[in-house]
Amino acid sequence: MKIAIIGATGFVGSKIRDEALARDHQVTAIVRKPETLPSHPRLVARALDIQNKMALALALAGHDAIVSAYSPGRGSPIETVYQTFVAAHRSIIDAVKLSGVARYLAVGGAASLKTPEGVEFMESPAAAEFAAFMPALRGTREQYYMLKGEPGLDWVFLAPSVMLAPGERTGKYRTGKDHILYYEPGKSSIALEDYAVAMIDEIERPAHHRERFTVGY
Repeated sequence: MKIAIIGATGFVGSKIRDEALARDHQVTAIVRKPETLPSHPRLVARALDIQNKMALALALAGHDAIVSAYSPGRGSPIETVYQTFVAAHRSIIDAVKLSGVARYLAVGGAASLKTPEGVEFMESPAAAEFAAFMPALRGTREQYYMLKGEPGLDWVFLAPSVMLAPGERTGKYRTGKDHILYYEPGKSSIALEDYAVAMIDEIERPAHHRERFTVGY
């Protein structure tokens, strides 16, 4: 398949890129700094301003699926992170619609998932330990709300568990829908590598349409 990945050098996007390439897919990496990408015969780099919707739409056209792992990048001023996220997500969604590619998969976050008490994780006491990342978490959550207003787009918002960190690729994970997955009380996690497995599995064998789902152990 031909897969376009926005943010293919980032924390999450790089793992999705590597998983896609390992499964023999063709990958177009849309990044800020293409020189940081590894050399690979099935990897094409495109340096684009994602606020240029028409240029982005042209780069995305012709792919079987688009994955957005967009992030403003480390070092971005914290006071503008939320606004940057929202503007970028709006531009990306608009460009996807212009591109004619039906399948759009967004790297989500656990912020909008519900706790056992039925409240969004973002609004729960447990979110306090992530206070330093709150603007980014809110920005990622906002994309989920945006996508819910796009009934004509075949979108998926893949939310990881609460803890998402580098680990071992096991190829095993559980799926859920609106609630956080816990492997024991108060413990919720997924390795970046297995999150990437879940993302490419969903591209190869679509099981979710116009909805959010989550993965965890």
